[in-house]
Amino acid sequence: MRVFIGISLLAAVLVSCAQQGNQEMKKKVDEYAVFEVKSPLMENLSDKDKEVLNLFRAAGNVIDNLFWKQTFGDRSLIEKIEDPYVKDYAMINYGPWDRLNDNKPFIPEYGAKPLGANYYPQDITAEEFAAFADSAKNSLYTVIRRGEDGKLKCVWYRDEYKEELDEICRYLHEAAMITDNDGLKNYLLKRIEAFRTDDYFESDMAWMDMKDSKIDIVIGPIENYDDKLNEAKAAYECFILLKDEERSADLAKYVSMLPELQKMLPCAPEYKTFVPGTSSDLNVYDAIYYSGDCNCGSKTIAINLPNDDRVQALKGARRLQLHNSMMAKFGKILLPIGRILIEPEQRKHLRSEAFFWNVTFHEVAHGLGVKETVNGLGSVDEAMGAEKTTWEEAKADILGLFMVCKLIEMNEIPLITREDAITTFIAGLVRSVRFGAASSHGKANMMCYNYLKDNGAFVRNNEGLYHIDFDKAPEVIESWANLILTTQATGNQEFAKEYSAKHAVITEALAADIAHVNGAGIPRDIRFDFVW
Repeated sequence: MRVFIGISLLAAVLVSCAQQGNQEMKKKVDEYAVFEVKSPLMENLSDKDKEVLNLFRAAGNVIDNLFWKQTFGDRSLIEKIEDPYVKDYAMINYGPWDRLNDNKPFIPEYGAKPLGANYYPQDITAEEFAAFADSAKNSLYTVIRRGEDGKLKCVWYRDEYKEELDEICRYLHEAAMITDNDGLKNYLLKRIEAFRTDDYFESDMAWMDMKDSKIDIVIGPIENYDDKLNEAKAAYECFILLKDEERSADLAKYVSMLPELQKMLPCAPEYKTFVPGTSSDLNVYDAIYYSGDCNCGSKTIAINLPNDDRVQALKGARRLQLHNSMMAKFGKILLPIGRILIEPEQRKHLRSEAFFWNVTFHEVAHGLGVKETVNGLGSVDEAMGAEKTTWEEAKADILGLFMVCKLIEMNEIPLITREDAITTFIAGLVRSVRFGAASSHGKANMMCYNYLKDNGAFVRNNEGLYHIDFDKAPEVIESWANLILTTQATGNQEFAKEYSAKHAVITEALAADIAHVNGAGIPRDIRFDFVW
């Protein structure tokens, strides 16, 4: 059964919603600050580029429907909800489960969200999956279904979603025939082939080679955060982006520094033998459209892709900083949080530029560290299992801050101080912790917050405000980074699981701080109004 709720239950849902009234749901909806998504970079585009963007948006709309199928089921059931605030909140969350509140149902008639969403049968057990002898069962691009005999079977995305993928391919092919940019055309044609074969290697390589296009689209089944059962199934998403060529030029020098940055990592030498490719891009974009996985719950403000280790080894990765979305989150959320929690004398260190650099090097950090375990347990992802995403995000968080601090000391990052970077980072942890334990990013930030606090990087003073020890913080940052890198390099999943269970938690004091922030009416995240 691929729909999570039956029609007979829908009537009860609608009645319940009407009885609840809309004030509580209005408050939840208002936790997402509306951000008008537009960009002055649109003015620099040709008429052909604008035609291509319209085709991209049409493809993105289909992607949105695909993700609904993956994460929930039949979108029409949600659309029949009459209460406008309940419906609005369901659209934000792509279903009746609150993604920033541990996926708890906000429509009572729905139970807990299935860990496997709609990628697996709802009644599947861990033992049944383990005994299922099909080499494709852990592929990013298969769903698990039951055959007529009730037994499990793998179905490739190209077959499960054929109708929608054919429509997407038509839009992308038309865009490829219009664009004057050879790199973009090549990528689009190879992406079409990828949708039809579930083999994304060549299109990822083509995307890496696309260096000079003013417009970009990230589209396909990419991240596996939505699969909480095995973290194995990729969710469809789409970003449409405009390149900020001036800001991107300022970042170009850091690409050549990646091998040097790898050598600087605070861990044993044998844990940093991976040599990152220097075909990597580090560029700045304005995002003008999101759909699917990247648009549900908390919104992405930076991208580090492709995820394929083979592509990263050959070409590196592209790190895309989504400047307009990033600045919206800083102004509407992070800065107000910092002004409430940081002691007055240190609030001057809350800087939008520091937020930009912290996020930028978070994405750089994903491409550093170790990819294969040092003790024969295979890749880090394989060895870490269900802990891989949380620990990878924790690594990126702290290594990003580590590198920003080092580059400031080397006079390679201008206009901000180490104190700016650390202060803005700590305020940013509270921002991300509010995403909850259902988010790998939220869990990673809980671990980081607790490690920094427990080891004296900052304390809560007598007034309950944060005082940062700028002398001690660097050594705490390095020791936390070392612990993460060591855990990944040795593939120590058992330790990782025990550690996150103990430390990826919101303490009583942090809960009070979050309540203080919530009481001030500070949004938890943003939502988009696409105005182009």
